[in-house]
Amino acid sequence: MKRRLYVVLSLVLLCGMAGTRAQAQQTPASAPDQAHLIASVESYLRNLFGWGKEIQVKLGPIKDSEIPGFYDVPIAVTFQDQTEDGIVYASKDGKFIIRGELYNTTKDPFADIRSKLVTKDSPSAGPADAKVTVVEFSDFQCPHCKILSQNLKPLETKYPQIRIVFKSFPLVQIHPWAMTAALATRCAYQSSPQAFWKMHDAIFQQQDLISADTVYDKLTEFAAAAGLTREDFKACLADPATQKSVDADLALGKALKINSTPTVFVNGRENVGGDPAMLQQQIDFELNSQQPPNPQTQAR
Repeated sequence: MKRRLYVVLSLVLLCGMAGTRAQAQQTPASAPDQAHLIASVESYLRNLFGWGKEIQVKLGPIKDSEIPGFYDVPIAVTFQDQTEDGIVYASKDGKFIIRGELYNTTKDPFADIRSKLVTKDSPSAGPADAKVTVVEFSDFQCPHCKILSQNLKPLETKYPQIRIVFKSFPLVQIHPWAMTAALATRCAYQSSPQAFWKMHDAIFQQQDLISADTVYDKLTEFAAAAGLTREDFKACLADPATQKSVDADLALGKALKINSTPTVFVNGRENVGGDPAMLQQQIDFELNSQQPPNPQTQAR
């Protein structure tokens, strides 16, 4: 059902920008009140996609859009406790709906993401003043995250000038020991950055040998190999401040609308899954980019 909702919300619902331009040339009609407009949009979408009563649809609150004459209308579609969020653009006269990504060509498309990607007090490798920062959101029990950790090794060697930052994003609903691993590696990081990377590598290398029953013993073993004493490690795991640090990573990931791991950002450019060829392409682009002035901005 999740895929069904995703496909539905990915469709262009109606018209296109040509239809919008034609509407803009007409004499504006009086705008309906917002409650009536929301009801009208919901009715149209339910009819368009055949959403029955078993599917909950929530729209709003609406606000003025960057598209002149349109509102931004947030939409959440829920079925069997699974929710997909999106947005539609509704003309203020209630006649047109547009679905799609809206880009302002006078702004950096990744500036907002970069402003949210706080990297302070996070495990990292590479120069602090690097031109390219790769931020990975990872889950220690996730098999694809293990593959990413292997793929990042040659990239670190090839691009010693980049910085890699690690963020914990344990998917506790499906990975029963991922949170414990996140807490353990946080304890290692608080001991030293080198201790973190030793535990990071050990967990991924032996991921298949760890279970919910053995995780504490295995992590204690890894912690000792990284230089932590059993007493300090145990106290750190129980410290609420450790949980708070992991929760901060989770909150950041959710604010960035991450819902799967691994998810990687290269100077703010999202790469879901961490495809190595795409990562290399994005790194090369950022290293070689001089970011010429936007012609529309320069014209002003």
